[in-house]
Order: sequence, then structure tokens, then C-alpha cells
Amino acid sequence: QSWSRGMSYCLHSESHLDTGPIYVRENGKLHVVNPGAGSVQNVTPKTRPFSLFSRSFSVELCMNREDDRARRQRTDHFIFTYTKEGNLRYSAKSLFSLVLGYISDNVDHIDSLIGFPEQIAEKLFSAAEARQKFTEPVTGLRALQKFTEAYGSLVLCSLCLRNRYLVISEKLEEIKSFRELTCLDLSCCKLGDEHELLEHLTKEALSSVKRLLLKDNSLSDAGLRRMTAPVRVLKKGLENLLVLDLSCNPKITDVGIGYLLSFKKLNCLDISGTGLKDVTAVIKRLQMQIGLVHSKVPLKEFDHSNCKTEGWAEQTVLQWEQAVTEAMKPQDNLRSRAAALRFYGKTHRIEEVVKCTLVEAETKASGNLQFYKEKVQNCHLPLKKEVAGSPELKNNKKRALAEPERERTSKQKHLCLTVEDWDLLNTY
Repeated sequence: QSWSRGMSYCLHSESHLDTGPIYVRENGKLHVVNPGAGSVQNVTPKTRPFSLFSRSFSVELCMNREDDRARRQRTDHFIFTYTKEGNLRYSAKSLFSLVLGYISDNVDHIDSLIGFPEQIAEKLFSAAEARQKFTEPVTGLRALQKFTEAYGSLVLCSLCLRNRYLVISEKLEEIKSFRELTCLDLSCCKLGDEHELLEHLTKEALSSVKRLLLKDNSLSDAGLRRMTAPVRVLKKGLENLLVLDLSCNPKITDVGIGYLLSFKKLNCLDISGTGLKDVTAVIKRLQMQIGLVHSKVPLKEFDHSNCKTEGWAEQTVLQWEQAVTEAMKPQDNLRSRAAALRFYGKTHRIEEVVKCTLVEAETKASGNLQFYKEKVQNCHLPLKKEVAGSPELKNNKKRALAEPERERTSKQKHLCLTVEDWDLLNTY
């Protein structure tokens, strides 16, 4: 009884709390404590659901606001589609897609891709390109270099930057990271002789270039001397060049054309609109030394449509150009734009780009100086003479033709190594 009285007293003192019925087990029997009477009843209780919290209890789940972006990214794990009935259906992505997305988000942290399968690397490049990872200032360059080091021409085999000098100035390091290019179009960019990209053309990374278009770039004889120095002396650089366009560069003279004679594999050359003094002598010199014949009609090799941007990074170059145009859009006022360009020293460049069409019109009026190498020789007449002649006569003709060529090559060897050439070689 003392125990039950103490229990009832405690319950009576806290009667303001609605605790509900209390059950006590004693001597193997279950008793219910009645708070009102303060006694214990041996009545079997009715089954009643037990509630852990009161009716007025409420819970608010608060998540960190910084995780909102992470929660939104989790929806990428599902693919949402609609059925024929119009119901929304979602299915989980494959593990490969999830891993590919994660690596593309952290593509700048990759150590190396050398030896990695090309098929998976192309998908990884596309995933990173869709996330615009290559447009970021520092991390984009680091990620792009990993791909170009491993895959070379697969990333980009042909690059067209015609009239895109702003893209060159903004993404110069990214452009220099491309390797094993076979075609490069830098027409109407006003680079000049001292531009860093023209110096990069002489590196081994671009020794695979076969088509080089440098139309209207304010080049002079000094620029051609720097470009051809590795080929003339070290037999490196642009030694595999087949097509070269130097038109609309009025500062190139007869002296600069002499530097081009080191391109022995050259098949097509365009020097229209240059500052040649003795055109007849230049035509004869090109034909005698490297076998280029003056064309009376325009050649299709110098058509702009022949050089396009091709490779994995085709969309990346378009993203760069779009970013540059977006940066120029807020400048609606022409005066403010001209003032900004004058401040950064680009007014002269913009004005000459506008005049590019005028230079082309003057070039067409003065005549085209395009050259090509005859691939199919006419052998009908020499064959008839050889039948009538003796074998000794053939050998004498070969010796007579070989002797002037030996003299010419020996003179070229002595003329190649000048003091200016040695100064240029010391810079490499």
C-alpha cells in the first residue's frame, strides 16, 4: 500500500501532464494505475495505440542551402521520358554514364590520358565539352592539353580561324596546344611578323601542317625569314608544307620569295597582291628551282571552303567564338567601342580588316600570281627521241642536266647560312 500511495502521489502532483494510463507489472500480473483515484486496479487494459508525440507536436526538416546545387545535380541520375499515354516515366542512368559525368566534371584533375581507349576518350571529351569545361580560363587549358597530348589530330586535324583575331588573342594558349594539325587558316587576322602564333608555326608540334593560309596578315620579308629559318638550316618546322597562301601582303618583296625556295615539297603557292618588283624574274625563279608553274586561272586549292575546323574540338572553337561575341554585345555605342579599341591598340587592326575586301578586289584587277606543280608530265615527245637515240646519248643528257643543278644546290648551301640566320637559330 505504501508503494501504491507513493506512486499515486507522484502521478497526482504531475496531473497537469496528460501522460495517459500507466501500467505496472507486479507478481506476474499487469495492473493499471488510475490517476484520479490514486489506486491500482487489477483490470485488464483495453488495447490502445500508443503515441510517442502529442498532437500539437510538429517537425520541420531544414537542409543546408549550399546543398541545393548538389540536390539538383542528383536529378541527372535519371532519364525522364513520356509514355504513349502521356505519363511521366523515369529510369536510372547506367553506371558508365554516371562515371563519365563525374570524370567530365573533374576533367582538369586527370593526370594523363596516354594509352586510354579512343572511343571512351571521345565520349569523355564530348561530355566535358557539353559542360563547357574547355572555356574556363585556367582549368580549361589544362584539360585540353591532356587530350591533345594523348590523341593529337583526333582532337583537331584542321583549324579555320579566318577573320577571328579576337579568338586568337583570347585563346592563344589553347590554340597553341593543338598538335598534328594538317590545315591551318589564319587569313585576314593581321598578325604581323612578331606575333607569337607565327613563331609557334616553326615548332615541331606543327611540323605536320600541309596547308597554311596566311592571306592579309601584314607579313613582310622579315616574317618569312623567321618562318623559314628552321627549314632552311635545320631541316625542321614546316618541311611538309604543300599549299601556302601569302596573298594580300604588300610588304613581301622579291627577297622574301627567295626564302620560300626552301619548301621543296610545295605544290601550290599564292603570292598575289604582294610587293614584287620583277614579277617575270620571280616566276622564272620559282619554276627553275622548285618546279612551280604560273597558273593563268585561279586554283581551287586557295578556296576558303577547302579549310574547315574538323575534329573533336569543333564545337569548342565555336564556344570560344560565341563567348567573344557575347563579351562584345554590351558595347552598343560605336563611339565607346572605338574608344576601347583605341585604348587597347586594336583600332588599326579593325580598320584593315574592313579593307580586306578592297585588297582582294585590287588583287583580282592586277592579276593572280598563283603557282602549281605539274603532277602529270608530257612524256610523248621525249619517248620518240629516246627511241632514235642511243643509251650513251641519254646518259650525256642526264649529266648535262645534273651539272647545273649541282652548281645551283652548292650555291644555295653557301647562301643559306648567313649571319641573320645564325642569330635566328640562337633564339630557338
